[in-house]
Amino acid sequence: MIEVRHLNMEFEGDNVLNDINARFDKGLVNMIIGKSGSGKTVLMKCIVGLLTPTSGEIMYDGHNFLALKTKELRRLRRDIGMLFQGSALFDSRTVLENVMFPLDMFSRKNSRERRKRAEFCLERVGLSDAANLYPSEISGGMMKRAAIARAISLNPKYLFCDEPNSGLDPKTSQLIDELIEDITKDFMMTTIVVSHDMNSVINIGDKVVFINEGVKEWEGTKSEVMDADNEKLNDFVFASDLFKKIKEAEDKISEDKKG
Repeated sequence: MIEVRHLNMEFEGDNVLNDINARFDKGLVNMIIGKSGSGKTVLMKCIVGLLTPTSGEIMYDGHNFLALKTKELRRLRRDIGMLFQGSALFDSRTVLENVMFPLDMFSRKNSRERRKRAEFCLERVGLSDAANLYPSEISGGMMKRAAIARAISLNPKYLFCDEPNSGLDPKTSQLIDELIEDITKDFMMTTIVVSHDMNSVINIGDKVVFINEGVKEWEGTKSEVMDADNEKLNDFVFASDLFKKIKEAEDKISEDKKG
């Protein structure tokens, strides 16, 4: 579990995050949603340690991330997996070598064991046949899956995904969503996904935190999103005609049952 307490972040005097309080639970896909510039990516970067907040606490299973000593911090970071928006694979390395990179850097296993772990991760994401290919030789969706395999190679307790469906077609996006959900449940990770894709929210968002202009406006489950009594959240969710139609259909069904 990860908990954020009274988190504030300022850039050159501007308050980008304002008194954020939220909890992200183990074994669930926790989604941070909001429009572009809302502060959701800044929040994730603070949680993962890429940015240092102005004030507040970030608790990893009861331990304050911001107060850890160097040795403790290094140990915790080995428990963190990161899926970057652009996949961030090394062009000069094969898919297998990309997945092995964190293992070569941080694992104490021997070469044979590291390779076996990398091959297992590739099999888990359905990329065994692409092990010896280079990133330029595979599709965008395959690159995302390779990046997921790399992110879980060290068997992390915490997985962070920044806009995992960016640039992907709807079918591939769904496959990536399902993969993130499956590995979260299988490995009982605390997964945090930053997204503005409402399809992903409805598909896999066990828990949802809505950020608007640096403020946490709403927190709940995906089943509560459609009926939330929050005007700003509704404006964000129903900006899509598809979700307006879904809401209208649900309201009609509810009225018919009452009638």
